[in-house]
Amino acid sequence: MDQILSVLPDDAVWTSVGVVADIPVLGARVVRTASGDVALFRTADDAVFALEDRCPHKNGPLSQGIVHGRRVTCPLHNWVIDLATGEAVAPDEGRAGHIPVRVENGAISVALGLAAPAQGGCKGGCHV
Repeated sequence: MDQILSVLPDDAVWTSVGVVADIPVLGARVVRTASGDVALFRTADDAVFALEDRCPHKNGPLSQGIVHGRRVTCPLHNWVIDLATGEAVAPDEGRAGHIPVRVENGAISVALGLAAPAQGGCKGGCHV
């Protein structure tokens, strides 16, 4: 199944980062980049998503979290992050950096230059 995002600019620069088969179903793989680690996630229906490998709460490694549906649960404090947007699921607030992904014929590419930046978490103070 190809996954192509049509709302991105025509001049987007895509970087090849592997193939879908490299990521376990309901799992993740980490790609190291100059601007930080990127976690690639694969859902049960073979959709692929990319987020900065840092939870907006306390920078927990999202790649080590549990993938369920189209979400990942951070392994440190159980924050749930939407894979499609990077947004924390209520009642938590914040967003992990989200990177556009393209899958064509099983090959995965990411548009690192179009990453949506992370936004804080822990509004009102972190208690865990």
